[in-house]
Amino acid sequence: MAISSLNAASSASTWPAVSRAGGRELSAEQQRIVDKLAQRDKEVRAHEQAHLSAAGGLATSGASYTYETGPDGRRYAVGGEVSIDVSPGRNPEDTLARAQQIQAAALAPADPSGADRQIAAQAARMAATARIELARQDSAGTSGAATATGGDSARGAGASDPSPADAYQRIGSPYPPTGSGIDIYA
Repeated sequence: MAISSLNAASSASTWPAVSRAGGRELSAEQQRIVDKLAQRDKEVRAHEQAHLSAAGGLATSGASYTYETGPDGRRYAVGGEVSIDVSPGRNPEDTLARAQQIQAAALAPADPSGADRQIAAQAARMAATARIELARQDSAGTSGAATATGGDSARGAGASDPSPADAYQRIGSPYPPTGSGIDIYA
């Protein structure tokens, strides 16, 4: 979309009640439709801007909009989306930070959509998996240090390292891990 049309569309409050295609005045019904479209345009742009602001460096593009042409011949944004990188990080700490930022970006608008809530839930699962991995690493590091210094292992003799599946069972998650690492689908 050209920058000039974005600027024109974003100044909905200054639009005249006259059609560009012919210079005729709009009927009361047409003006009501234009007013509703202008209000929706404003809401959609604010919603997507909230996502962009919270996403920071995870946003892979600016907002893209779906438009409807009003009776005045102008295009109004009636839907939109912001693409966000929802891939896991390089390590559990990075993944946890990314998941928290994804969740914040998804829930940033005043009225998150159903799709926004789904992305936030997906990010919460990614964060939980990262926390499990961090706990597993911490547990493995702590028990290894106790054994190396001659202390008793917290897990007892002959116990194996806790698996991510064990950690899921301890926290009661219905989503067992699939393979190693963090799995997320966008």
